[in-house]
Amino acid sequence: MNLDAATIPDLQARMADGALTSVRLTEAYLERIRELEPKVSSIVFLDPTALAQAEAGDERRRSGRALGPLDGIPLLLKDNIDTHDMPTTAGSRALLGMNPQQDAPLVRRLREAGAVILGKANLSEWANFRSTKSTSGWSAVGGQTNNPHVLDRNPSGSSSGSAVAVAAALAQVSIGTETDGSIVSPAGANGIVGIKPSLGVVSGEGIVPVSHEQDTAGPFARHVVDAAITLSVLAGRDYVPASMSLQGRRIGVWTIAGVEEVWQHTLDTLRGAEAVLVDVAVPNLDKLGGFEWSALVAEFKHDLDAYLATRPGGPQTLDEVIAFNEDDPVELSEFGQELFYQAQTAPPLTDATYRQQRATASDLARHLIDDLVAAHQLDAIIAPTNGPAWPTDYVRGDGYEISSSTPAAVAGYPSITVPAGFDGPLPVGVSFMAGKDKDAEVIALATAFERLAAARRAPRFLPTHQ
Repeated sequence: MNLDAATIPDLQARMADGALTSVRLTEAYLERIRELEPKVSSIVFLDPTALAQAEAGDERRRSGRALGPLDGIPLLLKDNIDTHDMPTTAGSRALLGMNPQQDAPLVRRLREAGAVILGKANLSEWANFRSTKSTSGWSAVGGQTNNPHVLDRNPSGSSSGSAVAVAAALAQVSIGTETDGSIVSPAGANGIVGIKPSLGVVSGEGIVPVSHEQDTAGPFARHVVDAAITLSVLAGRDYVPASMSLQGRRIGVWTIAGVEEVWQHTLDTLRGAEAVLVDVAVPNLDKLGGFEWSALVAEFKHDLDAYLATRPGGPQTLDEVIAFNEDDPVELSEFGQELFYQAQTAPPLTDATYRQQRATASDLARHLIDDLVAAHQLDAIIAPTNGPAWPTDYVRGDGYEISSSTPAAVAGYPSITVPAGFDGPLPVGVSFMAGKDKDAEVIALATAFERLAAARRAPRFLPTHQ
């Protein structure tokens, strides 16, 4: 069984005609986890009931009660999404030992759809919001997750394990979260599809937060159709696209230096499909980033304290987490907690300066996208998602060279990344973004591009860059 190439519709068709069972599919993924997980370190907890979940799906199918396209499909959850029967740690040892009292709403939706939850995926600790010199993919609970294409390269963050596990075919799909870049960046760096939906499409309740103004959960998959099916379950509405032609579609082209060969091939693919390409400039990014950062620090303190209050038995405030880290032998072993210290002194959300910073950031981001779309009558804007993954380095920290995620993240607008090509052995993605609630439209465009570009390759697990 070629797990890497199989789509959810393929698997459901095989299960419907009796050629495959959910138990066998789940066993196949568990076998790959045993074989490959030591190389990539993408999973922190396995659910011991996975095979029982799969058997329940097979029984439903035998009795004509299948629940839909996710029934019997194995998936992973980022370890900042609440599950009542498994730990939810956000990568922090401070949250070990006391499970959440209930599942996050998105987990309930997945269970109701019959998905087989294999376990929890590693992440950049606290969703990469602890240190100004952090290393993506590292947490005190899960250690360092590795990029499956080249193992000494970074998987990007913060949904590192969720992306790596799907890229390595350790699950059919996975769920990550994004505040700014944490879905699209690891998806691009690991050569898979990632959807950051519009803010509010997926419930954010029961997720360890950074900011209620930007946080959203979304799916990772090796194929756009699988990501769309999963988002449809998470959101409670259909996002699976009908067939679309790129002919005549007006695409704004936001060029960012660093991946010229892949980018040129992307544009050639779109021109070959008779899309109309319009060069666009994206102004005020530094200004936008400054207002965003100031707002996020205040929101993090408020939102984290509110979340911790739902987890009795552990730290109840950011101050208590900081104190735990200072006394723990592992937590500060690779980098510090500078952002936690900044958040300690952040103003409350009633503060007029904070409110102005958030309003300015949101308005700038929305106008940036909306004005370009209106001025050029665009169906979407595209940009490189990522540069080639950097070497994992605990001294210098992360080495982002391309980041196109901020406008859609701050605006609360949809963004989807699809494999576009390779820089040597390392994948590069292209992001499609558009205005509020245009999720279905960007998914359809990404589906059409994926079919034409056919750019994804299975990882080779190279030990070093060659």
